[in-house]
Amino acid sequence: MRIRIVDAFTDRPFSGNPAGVLLLKGGTFPAAERLQEIAAEVNLSETAFAHPLPPGGTADWALRWFTPVAEVDMCGHATLATAHVLHTTGLATGPVRFTARCGILSATAHPDGSLTLDFPTSPLSEEPVPYGLADALGGDPVSVHGTGEHIGDLLVELRDEAAVRALAPDFAALAAHSRRGVIATAGAEDPARGYDYVSRGFFPGVGIDEDPVTGSAHTALAPFWSARLGRDDLTGLQASARSGLVRTALRGERTLLTGTAVTVIDGELLTTF
Repeated sequence: MRIRIVDAFTDRPFSGNPAGVLLLKGGTFPAAERLQEIAAEVNLSETAFAHPLPPGGTADWALRWFTPVAEVDMCGHATLATAHVLHTTGLATGPVRFTARCGILSATAHPDGSLTLDFPTSPLSEEPVPYGLADALGGDPVSVHGTGEHIGDLLVELRDEAAVRALAPDFAALAAHSRRGVIATAGAEDPARGYDYVSRGFFPGVGIDEDPVTGSAHTALAPFWSARLGRDDLTGLQASARSGLVRTALRGERTLLTGTAVTVIDGELLTTF
């Protein structure tokens, strides 16, 4: 079985967020334990598994995502990577619909090679700053918001971009503050650089200390910054070591995430399910 490593939310190799992609030939998923073993072996923030569905239904492919230690409800970059593989191999020529834990998702390819994902918007709820969060994160929160069931993060606003970039969290302590992790964000220091807000994503609850570019986090970042900046169409920079840009478009209960991807490894999985 072929396995591909795709760098997502970037237009050049060795940047953005790498994801494993395995397209299964059967009509069902193997046991979750086997998928988890493969994801642990790939050892990227997420590995996506997809299999085709019969024509005429509400979705074209079934999709699941695994970190090295857990299955997750929603993943943007591995969905972008999967859609990229489907389009670059000719298995898809138009919009692709996926059924996943978080509902029906879709991916639309554009002539310039970019892809737009249609995801559910994460509902935000302002919360008191939890005791110990500032010490665990390594920065003082301006505000804290819950992000709903599918991502289960805390969205933490900091005073400025420099504060986000300077964070050096205590990951063991940070894991106690949310189900999946913490999204730290601030407005861009200089929007002329091509982005409106900056973020970093720390997800020790699912085995990922820092994620390079987190598409799902932008389903919460989009409504947060759209409300503050008064615009529905924005660009976010995730300021990890690999870095990447996510163009967000808030459409009520749905958020559109647009980016590009590059396949960097195409190999063979030498095992059976």
